Amino acid sequence: MGAGDPWLLVQHVAFEGPGAIAEAITAAGADLSVIRVDRGDAVPPPAAAGDCAGLVVMGGPMSVHDDLGWLADERALLRAAVESGRPVLGVCLGAQQLAAALGAPVTEGPAPEYGVGEVHLTTEADRDPVFGPAPSPLPCVHWHGDTFDLPEGAVRLAGNAAYANQAFRFGARAYALQFHVEVTASLVAHWGPHLPPRVYLRESDVAHVSRAGLDILRRFVGLAGGDDMAVG
Repeated sequence: MGAGDPWLLVQHVAFEGPGAIAEAITAAGADLSVIRVDRGDAVPPPAAAGDCAGLVVMGGPMSVHDDLGWLADERALLRAAVESGRPVLGVCLGAQQLAAALGAPVTEGPAPEYGVGEVHLTTEADRDPVFGPAPSPLPCVHWHGDTFDLPEGAVRLAGNAAYANQAFRFGARAYALQFHVEVTASLVAHWGPHLPPRVYLRESDVAHVSRAGLDILRRFVGLAGGDDMAVG
């Protein structure tokens, strides 16, 4: 992993862009290469994981189990990035894809979870380099109906009454977030027409989520500059 290597980010639909993730990456002085599956871009092969600073996989309305060839390609890229020790972040669908790539089942949840809410961080999260300084409960935005089991060896970082598994870490640098903390006013404006009926995201709530979320994302991006670290 060279100092000048770009981050790779896979975006699945036009309205679920990187939001504050892009801000955190550019603030760290790194370049960001966005792969637009919705525009016909091919998911890079697993070997591409060796030439990036880190990998981010975003959300989308599709399911891990849909008959879309690029989903399997994406899981192969995720596995390769984890195996090569790159920082990896999966958000919503990306979190489910990361869980599946690591051998864990992804299933339909008990009920869809939509709108502004919160998750509670675990005691293991207190010692985590990315989540340790974050508040608990952590404000976030939910927009999902599927869930995942924890991959073998993963550390559960967050959950709530609706979904026990809301976040996990695998190894030192791979993170799955079922929820959204990358929200910005601009990103949420793009979400508006696609949100479920009667789900509204107030500007004040988005700002509240953004304050904690940007700090989390900055700490995650910072993992690209460090050696493998011991975490409990």
